[in-house]
Amino acid sequence: QVQLVESGGGLVQPGGSLRLSCAASLRTVSLGWFRQAPGKEREFVATFSWFGTTTTVADSVKDRFTVSRDSSKKTMYLQMNNLRPEDTAVYLCAAAGRGGATQARDYHTWGQGTQVTVSS
Repeated sequence: QVQLVESGGGLVQPGGSLRLSCAASLRTVSLGWFRQAPGKEREFVATFSWFGTTTTVADSVKDRFTVSRDSSKKTMYLQMNNLRPEDTAVYLCAAAGRGGATQARDYHTWGQGTQVTVSS
């Protein structure tokens, strides 16, 4: 069973940047980022497959967020720029058995999450 550990969250002012990391204990087919704000449903952010170059980023953030990876470290990153208060949420890393998954139900393992708060 893969284990996922997120890091890099924190408090940032509007317009600022953060880089989140997700370290996996082993490779699965793909990893994804989701976020969940209080009282809201879990929302897809980005995903990529270890065995290809295709990445998918949600339309709502694709002009500000970038997903990348370091295969040697089995780590996925989420670079978030020009952050807005509405980006405030717990960001969760998850593992899936297929590539390109954008629905939470397609992911079988979840990390504990890292809090991102955008506020002045």
